[in-house]
Amino acid sequence: MRGAIVDPVWDFCPRAARTGTANADRILAHVRDQGIGVDWILDTHPHADHFSAAVYLSQQLGGVPRAIGEKVSQVQAIWRRLYDDDRLPQDGSPWDRLLADGETFSVGTIPVRVMLSPGHTLASVTYVAGDAAFVHDTLMMPAAGSSRADFPGGDAGMLWDSIRAILDLPAETRLFVGHDYPPKGAEPSCMATVAEQRATNRHVRDGIGRDEFIALREARDRTLPLPAQMLYALQVNLRGGRLPEPNAGGQRFFKVPADLFEMPAMG
Repeated sequence: MRGAIVDPVWDFCPRAARTGTANADRILAHVRDQGIGVDWILDTHPHADHFSAAVYLSQQLGGVPRAIGEKVSQVQAIWRRLYDDDRLPQDGSPWDRLLADGETFSVGTIPVRVMLSPGHTLASVTYVAGDAAFVHDTLMMPAAGSSRADFPGGDAGMLWDSIRAILDLPAETRLFVGHDYPPKGAEPSCMATVAEQRATNRHVRDGIGRDEFIALREARDRTLPLPAQMLYALQVNLRGGRLPEPNAGGQRFFKVPADLFEMPAMG
């Protein structure tokens, strides 16, 4: 049995600036228990709300190749400037393979097609494998709608265009999302079909237009605080899942820019 790991999490406690591998180790236990041979470890984009465990898992699994969309270099360039860090790569080199829009690769015998899906970030991609698509943070479950588009390089108009391209996939396509914020009393879920999203997604169901979505998304984004791990996480995730380089004594440090972002509007 062959498989891929998509967007694995490397644990991090911001208060202690401490990393951990509990969640990644659960993935390792699962693939070993099930006898899954891992062909790829795939990032859908450089996440702002968690650290990527791609490097850790690759090492534990004997050097499984890691991949991300090729536009990650543009995101690296943005954050290299914002962090004022000339040691942050801006050429995509931390990954084994950079994937272009429309490119295909295989997981076992299953071909996987790459769709560029910018908006949440410039580098976001969707992985389409048969009747399944891994849509990262572009779409949420229907009750939650869509993901924010206000990070540096994000854009609500691009997000709409990306979502509509995803919703043009066959109606039975299963869309696996990266997050769920379920209504009170409901259990979290990770998949809805294209047909379900088009019928019931609160932000992008059929009948909602581009201008309406952009206005809604931008108004919502103005009220959202930054993810708690964002200014730490991007230093790691834009290095493919590695901490910043150590100093001469072997200690690693995060570099956090002050007064760069606005506080969210209240109300």
